[in-house]
Amino acid sequence: MNYKIKSRVWIEHDNHVLLGEGRVQLLKAIEATGSLSKAAKSLNLSYKKAWNLIDSVNKSAKKPVTLNSTGGKGGGGAELTDYGKSLIKVFDDINKNCWNFLDKQLEKIEAL
Repeated sequence: MNYKIKSRVWIEHDNHVLLGEGRVQLLKAIEATGSLSKAAKSLNLSYKKAWNLIDSVNKSAKKPVTLNSTGGKGGGGAELTDYGKSLIKVFDDINKNCWNFLDKQLEKIEAL
């Protein structure tokens, strides 16, 4: 038989989500595009939804995760802080290690 373990990892602070897969994807898209608007569009999110997610991350984090400049004639922009980039790396490591652990646990069931 081919068993699978299903799981999702997210990190909370005071019952508010700091990071999860969706927020990390949005942060990565901001890093790639340099814009919250473009990042939202690339992930098929409304700008309002993306803005709310990033605002939530910034409010839950110890330090700012993004730096935003207001739009206008030249257009605005968004970039990740060094802290934001570090959060992504740590979250990706946690997620990878979690899946490696779960795969090893699944081997116990398959061995029965």
